[in-house]
Amino acid sequence: MLILYTIILTTLAVTSLIMILSSILSKKTLIDREKMSPFECGFDPKASARLPFSLRFFLIAVIFLIFDVEITLLLPIASVTPFTSILSWGLSGLYFLAILLAGLYYEWYKGALEWSD
Repeated sequence: MLILYTIILTTLAVTSLIMILSSILSKKTLIDREKMSPFECGFDPKASARLPFSLRFFLIAVIFLIFDVEITLLLPIASVTPFTSILSWGLSGLYFLAILLAGLYYEWYKGALEWSD
C-alpha cells in the first residue's frame, strides 16, 4: 500500500512540476494580431466578421443536442433485455420516454420550436 502512495505522490509531483515549468517558460502574449483577426486564412475581411446570429437558431440547436444525448441514453436499454425482467425493462423504458415526451411538449407549448414569430 505504501508503494502505491509513493507512486501516486511521485506522479503528482512530476506532473505538477512539468505544468509549473511550462507555464513559467512559455511565451505569453496578451494580444496577438493574428489571433485577434477574424479569419486565419490570410485575407482581410471585407465586412464585419462579427455578424449577429439568430438566438432562435441557437435555442433550437441546444434543444437538438439535449434530445440527441437522451436518444443515446435510450440505446443501452435494448442491450440489457437478457439481464432484466421484461416488466422492469418495459417500465423503465416507458418512464424514460414519458420524461422525454413531457420535455418535448413543454418546449412545444412554450413556443421554443417555432422558427419564426
